[in-house]
Formats: sequence, C-alpha cells, structure tokens
Amino acid sequence: MMVPDSSTSDPVGPKSPSDQDGTPPGTVRPGPASGGGPVRLDGPWTHRDVAANGARFHIAELGEGPLVLLLHGFPQFWWTWRHQLTALADAGYRAVAMDLRGVGGSDRTPRGYDPANLALDVTGLIRSLGEPDAALVGHDLGGYLAWTAAVMRPKLVRRLVVSSMPHPRRWRSSMLSDFAQSRAGSYVWGFQRPWVPERQLVADDAAFVEQLIRDWAGPRTPEFPDDAVLGVYRRAMCIPSTAHCSIEPYRWMVRSLARPDGIQFNRRMKLPVRVPTLHLHGSLDPAIRTRSAAGSGEYVEAPYRWRLFDGLGHFPHEEDPAGFSAELINWLKDTEPDR
Repeated sequence: MMVPDSSTSDPVGPKSPSDQDGTPPGTVRPGPASGGGPVRLDGPWTHRDVAANGARFHIAELGEGPLVLLLHGFPQFWWTWRHQLTALADAGYRAVAMDLRGVGGSDRTPRGYDPANLALDVTGLIRSLGEPDAALVGHDLGGYLAWTAAVMRPKLVRRLVVSSMPHPRRWRSSMLSDFAQSRAGSYVWGFQRPWVPERQLVADDAAFVEQLIRDWAGPRTPEFPDDAVLGVYRRAMCIPSTAHCSIEPYRWMVRSLARPDGIQFNRRMKLPVRVPTLHLHGSLDPAIRTRSAAGSGEYVEAPYRWRLFDGLGHFPHEEDPAGFSAELINWLKDTEPDR
C-alpha cells in the first residue's frame, strides 16, 4: 500500500514571492510553508509527478538542454538543489531534481529501498523523461545511488558527479574497518533499532533533523543553515511515513552485510565505473571523513577528478552554492575532463 503525500494536491504552487519582490529564487522566509505545501515549494521551477519503476516520483524541473538529474541525500529532499536548479538552467541544461522513493512528494512504498532498486528508480526516471541519458549528480545517499546507477545502467549515465559519499565498496570497508569512520557514521548504526529512530526523527517537530544538519554543516558559512531553511527540512520530515522510508536504505546497507543479497550487491559493485566522474567533498565533513571518500577513484576506469572544498562540511552545495555550481558546470562543459 502506498502512503499518499497530502502536499501534492496542488501540483504547482502560486507565484513565488521571489518573482514579485526581486529576492533570489528559492529564498525562504520564516513562517508556514509556501502555497505549494511542505514539498512543492515555490520558485522558477515547475513541479510534476512522473511514473518509473512501478512508483510515482515528484520532480522539480527548470531549463532546456541536456538532462542533469539531481539526487538528494538524508535528511533532505529535492529542495536541497534549489541553487543548482537555477544555475544549471542558466548554463543551458535541463535540470531535474527528484524526490527519492519514500521522501518528499514521491510514493512511500512498503518495500524497494535496497540500492539496486533505488538506482533503477533513477534510471527509470531518465527514460520516463524521454531522455537517452543524463548527467547524474548525487549527494550523500543520492551519491551512493548515483555510483550504483553508473555501474548498473552505464548507457543511461552520460557523466557522474558525487558529493559527500564514497563509492559503495569504499563506504562498506570504511564503516567496517575504520573506527573513526564507524564512529562518524554512528547514526547509521543507530538506525538499525526498530521504531525508535522513526520516533526520534519526528519528535518535537523533527528537531533531530535540525540537529543533524547543524552538526554536519561546516563552520565556514554561518548563514547555512538558518532557521528558515531548517524549518523547511523539518516540515518535510514530518510528512507521514517519511521518517520510516528515509532510513530504510540505511537499514538495508547494514543488515545485508552478511546476507546473500548484500554480498551479491558488493560483488556487483566491483564492476568499474566507465563514465567521466567528478568527486566533490568538504574538507571538514564530520559525517563522511575525507579519508573514507578519497580513493574511490580506484573504481573508475574513466576520467576522474577529485575536488576538495576547503572549510566546508557535509553540504557543500548549500554551504557554498556559487562555488559548487561553478565547479559542477565547468566540469560538465569540459569536453575532455582530466583523470
């Protein structure tokens, strides 16, 4: 049974205040969510639902040109890419940010949260959008799925950009053999408890979401996160069933370690990534240590570029949106990306 998202009754919210008073697109003001509900936030983008891989996915899209598909991480939703949507559209791309299965405005299904199926959500969406391929840009969990999709469906992935997430095999080995990374990723181990994590995520209007984002953000940009932005993420987490669905992928990632399906997935990920790859990371990321992410290039048999953002934490695309977008767009436009 799919749990509906009550916020999707109005597919496109009213005209954004940013269109009326000259403030930047996607600017959030303190107070209730905008007319599009907690998920369909106003801006220059448009909202719609797209069917793929047996489910319905909410997307926000802007611009025309080659497809760039943006995949969010935990504990966020499509809106984390608000700055890149406008930057990519201005640069001549069709920018699409999707809500992953179980999050935001997408379907909450009772199963299907293993990375292989979630990656098929991503590649299925590319086909449903009528595109031959896409440049995948993934952050955190979205980066894990981007790595996976590039291995499973390489013909559908034109280029790969991953932020704040090592290759799945690198993530697995770091969590199991590196005490510092295992401690940094203690939230993943905590998610293995039944029911408690879901209740913790939504308690006190999802105050734990605010705590996680504040703890993981770097100190260089004190304007992120502000109260208004945190309020958006807290409201989105409080949509029924979101807390449960958003942590199911992490439960699979740990509980499958010794199971046949997990072992098979780990072996499958031995296949090299054969598309040009840009790997971005904040030097002060407390959730994914730099040492854990570095070295993922050994799984890439294509041009690979590693870029470390000095002084940034786990959310470089929001902590320094201009710098992140410039790095992303310059690399996408580079016809001969370096190795």
